[in-house]
Amino acid sequence: MTEELFWYQTLRDPLPPPLKHVHLQWFAAEDEGRTEEPTEHKLRKAREEGRVVKSAEFSSALILIVGISAIALLATYLLKTFLEMMRYFLERSCEIDVTTTAITATAVFTFFIRLALPIVGVVFITALMSNLVQVGFLFTVKPITPNINKIIPRFGKFFKRAMFSAEAGFNFLKSIVKVILVAILAFLNIQAEMPKIMNLVKLHFFYGVELISSLAFRIILEAGILLLMLSIADYMFQRRLHRERLKMSRQELKEERKMYEGDPLVKSRLRERMREIMTRNMLKAVPKADVVITNPTHFAIALEWERLTMNAPTVTAKGADIIAQKIKEIALENEVPVIENKPLARALYGEVEIGEVIPEKFYEVIATILAEIYRLKGAGQEVI
Repeated sequence: MTEELFWYQTLRDPLPPPLKHVHLQWFAAEDEGRTEEPTEHKLRKAREEGRVVKSAEFSSALILIVGISAIALLATYLLKTFLEMMRYFLERSCEIDVTTTAITATAVFTFFIRLALPIVGVVFITALMSNLVQVGFLFTVKPITPNINKIIPRFGKFFKRAMFSAEAGFNFLKSIVKVILVAILAFLNIQAEMPKIMNLVKLHFFYGVELISSLAFRIILEAGILLLMLSIADYMFQRRLHRERLKMSRQELKEERKMYEGDPLVKSRLRERMREIMTRNMLKAVPKADVVITNPTHFAIALEWERLTMNAPTVTAKGADIIAQKIKEIALENEVPVIENKPLARALYGEVEIGEVIPEKFYEVIATILAEIYRLKGAGQEVI
């Protein structure tokens, strides 16, 4: 059954009555009165200027691990290329006027590319990926744009930041910890291989090269993994420091809100003006209503229903307290029926906005009210 047919049949045969949501700062933010957390706009602006959370330790550790792994994987290729290069130059070392030909320069460049390009390429991609992981894709030239304020020396602030700040203390402690941990790691690895190292004088030269290179590779790889683990703490510190540097004073916060959200005083006046206009327009619709449901003193809701143009009764006006009294006055002046129903008035006021049709759960009770109103009007009786 369609809603139009439901309302037509309901009003013809009434049903029984129903039941019833800035630049990087040099020292602590509190020293400058900046105690407020940065806004989303401040964070977005800092990102656009290249001021982002990033740990250099993470990138360095990742480059070290990937770089040494690439050298280990490409060791055979690199050794063969190196031997080929040595053989090439030694064979041509006795040729006449070797320095006058362009062949030598071309060969030097070619061998250099063959030896360096694989490692440099892997390291470059690793550095790029490590920054993308931390920062995401970001392109800006702000950090390299000339700025006279950064050229003028400010030794007091510089020394305070470099020597007497939390950042300086953390960096110093971080460096000491790294040196100690890498030294312990190297000591343990060398101590484990000490018997073999002591016997190198008795063994073949290439065996010694293999032992020392494998030992060095293991120390570097383990140190890289250890530094990668330490970079997590560094990243957390850099993140906290970044938030501290972007903190705002109460005045800055007020100015930003005023700039991007408008003056609160002007906005309140505009809201009040809009409320007055909406109230006037709303009250003009009361004389056209079919019924006004009241609380009776707190709420008033005007309902209108046109069977040919509406699916269900629509709220054309509603108000509380003074506006509710005004709606009732206009309704009485224009002979619009005023029905007292406290639960219904409270529910309609809270759930239905002006211009919306009533929910389906109110169909029966509103249909009964309208049917009774039409019946009394047809009998020539006054409905209040």
